[in-house]
Amino acid sequence: MPDTSKRSLPVWQESIVLVAVAMVLAVVVKTFLLQAFYIPSESMEPTMLVDDKIVVQKVSYWSGGPQRGDIVVFDDPGGWLSAGQDARPGNVVQRALEKVGLFPSGGHLIKRVIGVGGDHVVCCTAGRLTVNGTAVDEPYLMDDTSTAQTPFDVKVPSGRLWVMGDNRGDSSASPQHIGDPGGGFVPESTVVGEAWLRLWPLGRAGFVDGTSAFDDVPSP
Repeated sequence: MPDTSKRSLPVWQESIVLVAVAMVLAVVVKTFLLQAFYIPSESMEPTMLVDDKIVVQKVSYWSGGPQRGDIVVFDDPGGWLSAGQDARPGNVVQRALEKVGLFPSGGHLIKRVIGVGGDHVVCCTAGRLTVNGTAVDEPYLMDDTSTAQTPFDVKVPSGRLWVMGDNRGDSSASPQHIGDPGGGFVPESTVVGEAWLRLWPLGRAGFVDGTSAFDDVPSP
């Protein structure tokens, strides 16, 4: 005779357990591995377009910080986002899904890392940035003549980043926030992860390309 002492859970209880497990797994993935975001502005064009849906990965920063040339998503250091760019999902379901990483998050910025702790970054020499005395050729820029619009000469503190958009003519980034309390520097601790995969639109879906622009820059 079959053992009937162990009965399976009713379907509705099994469903609740499965949903709970899925939510826990989603939170774990969001916390340690991957998280979805959308692009809120034109500041990273042509690399990233408004409303692109992307995934950032966190694994590469487990054992070290961001590197020059990385495209990173980070929390607003304070006053960098406009009210529209800081908009949150419009309904309760979307907000709940955002919490567990299943809906693209807002309230963050995405920029390219130009300088890391110890770097000396200057704008400009013949219209180009120099990092530790080496001029950088940046093929990913929307308009390479716009870089020199906001001159600066900074030494990046340890544990901080100097970031800029690829669309220098329409980007509020480190140079535009030099006068802020943080001096325009972004704490590494606010970085969520590195842009890794574009999910939407489908016609542009794929992995986010890296850059060799900073390969010749010497250590500070």
